[in-house]
Amino acid sequence: MFLIPKNLKFKKHFKSRLKNYKIINNKSIIGTIFLKAINSGFIHYKQLEAARQSINRKIKKKGKLYSNISLTTSVTKKPLEFRMGKGKGAICYWSFKAYAGCILFQITGISLKKATKAFLAGAAKLPVKTKITFLAQWIEQ
Repeated sequence: MFLIPKNLKFKKHFKSRLKNYKIINNKSIIGTIFLKAINSGFIHYKQLEAARQSINRKIKKKGKLYSNISLTTSVTKKPLEFRMGKGKGAICYWSFKAYAGCILFQITGISLKKATKAFLAGAAKLPVKTKITFLAQWIEQ
């Protein structure tokens, strides 16, 4: 699990609800074709890794894949048949809060046709609805 954060002030987080906030400004734009989340949701680290692997299989080392995701939320769980109380449970897995409009993945150096096939394969692994967007200047050239 290489995506787990190393330095945190608090390991265990509060359970929070995701509202459909719309993120308009994504500052780190590197690629030309993007996979964007349409609705909000939690992405499990295994789902994220499966999506990344399926995208990499489709692009076959011809393009470069960038990920804008960092796992920041820890999800805790207590063992089954455990009595109430005695504090919060141990960390079970890490997840990412995907808000509506945030860019999940970016690709450069590949054609639009191959990138859409790769993103469709990756989007099938994710629990949120996604949309493929691209820079208009790159398509006009």
